[in-house]
Amino acid sequence: MIATAVENTKTALLGDFPSHWQVLRIKNLFQEMDSRSETGSEELLSVSHYTGVTLKRESLENEDDHLTNAESLVGYKLVQQGDLVINIMLAWNGSLGISPYNGITSPAYCVYRIKGDNNPEYFGYLFSTNLFKAEFRRHSTGIIDSRLRLYSDNFFSIFTVVPPKDEQDEIVQYIKAQIEKINLFIQKKQRFIELLKEQKSTIVKSKFSNSNENWKRRKISHSFKIIGSGTTPESGNSDYYDDGEINWINTGDLNDCYLDKCEKRITKLAFEKYSTLKIYPKGTLLIALYGATIGKVSIMNIEGCTNQACCALFGSDTFYTEFLFHWFIANRDILIQMSYGGGQPNISQEIIRQLRISCPSIEEQKQIVSHIKTETATIDTAIAKAEREIELIREYKEAMIAEAVMGKRRNSNFEKI
Repeated sequence: MIATAVENTKTALLGDFPSHWQVLRIKNLFQEMDSRSETGSEELLSVSHYTGVTLKRESLENEDDHLTNAESLVGYKLVQQGDLVINIMLAWNGSLGISPYNGITSPAYCVYRIKGDNNPEYFGYLFSTNLFKAEFRRHSTGIIDSRLRLYSDNFFSIFTVVPPKDEQDEIVQYIKAQIEKINLFIQKKQRFIELLKEQKSTIVKSKFSNSNENWKRRKISHSFKIIGSGTTPESGNSDYYDDGEINWINTGDLNDCYLDKCEKRITKLAFEKYSTLKIYPKGTLLIALYGATIGKVSIMNIEGCTNQACCALFGSDTFYTEFLFHWFIANRDILIQMSYGGGQPNISQEIIRQLRISCPSIEEQKQIVSHIKTETATIDTAIAKAEREIELIREYKEAMIAEAVMGKRRNSNFEKI
């Protein structure tokens, strides 16, 4: 009966993999750890389906943000380097990883340690694939996504492939080598995009360098019906973030272009609990106020909320939104000069409100924008192509990992993308 169950698992669930690999339940490979911090002084770790296990402090957007709103970290779960950390509420979405650090994590998460002569990094890659995310969803309890929980008994009951240790090591090294090449490829493309944007900025600046003396100077605070920002709901509260459906835009999403999507979302409950959160409509102009992103702008092609590091402008009979969008790109240096603070300088929303900007008629503003678009069309095409190449290489990375952990390889031909 057991042999039959294993064979059925091989064919129905795990698919094709080398015949000499074992199939075992996860309970035979990992043990749950529940040691707790007595001081709360250890390094706080964060778990994300984007980045795996990282240092929480590295995800803070500015130096004024708090690591957590918890009164104390005493009682948080201890994590050792090499442990598997899973956010049980989002296991189905791949919110897990092998920790590169010693530290502590939320008591709501599960910490597992590898047994025997196995490489935990292999299973970290394996469990992040769509195949296992689907299994985690299937074994989670709950009616809707925001209430799904992958408890340890259910996690342990799942079958997994187990290559020999030397093959686990070989696969991990192969994946790391490929990821290193992929990351270098992405870095080069991102640098290329930045150079293109600098070139575009130079063209845009030229259109604002000789303002007509007859243009009136208009104050931002008198020109927009809506001027606002947002807030950051309690960090780590699953009720505010798990399976969120409202776009929550951060400064990292602003990149001097139209904003079609954002990485983070919050729940309706967060929106109801925080009165400072407002949903801004499509067409809203966002300006970054903090840190290295000061002055970055985007026009929203989506509806959503922002955090406190963004200033939102909407509804003006004086300014054509795209004209002001390009004005901020051309005059970012002015905002940087007006910033204050130490290692993470910032500007206030009040500074944006008090800005006086030379303002031609709406028709002239549209003509200026049209000229800018014409002169930068080739650059925009090159930027779009490079961004698409980055998307493709990320898709390749996901497929490469999925194939490698199942004993398959593909030729490393992503350079041809």
